[in-house]
Amino acid sequence: MNPIIALLKEQNISDDKIKSLFQTLTENPLAAMATIGQLGIPPEKLQPLMAMIMQNPALIKEAVLELGLDFSKVEAAKEKLQK
Repeated sequence: MNPIIALLKEQNISDDKIKSLFQTLTENPLAAMATIGQLGIPPEKLQPLMAMIMQNPALIKEAVLELGLDFSKVEAAKEKLQK
């Protein structure tokens, strides 16, 4: 299992919320970061989670594919951020 998904499940985040979070992450990464901050994850778990997301885009791709979402939207969002 993807370590980002595993950490979210460990914090009792529902599958629906996880899927919704990654959908937001593929469409609007900045909004997703705000959403992650509102999940009620303790700071000692939240900081490593944010670092994982920011520093390892391959984990995002892996999680998106694991959840059955469209990875092409991640690529489009990445292009938007680079402009």
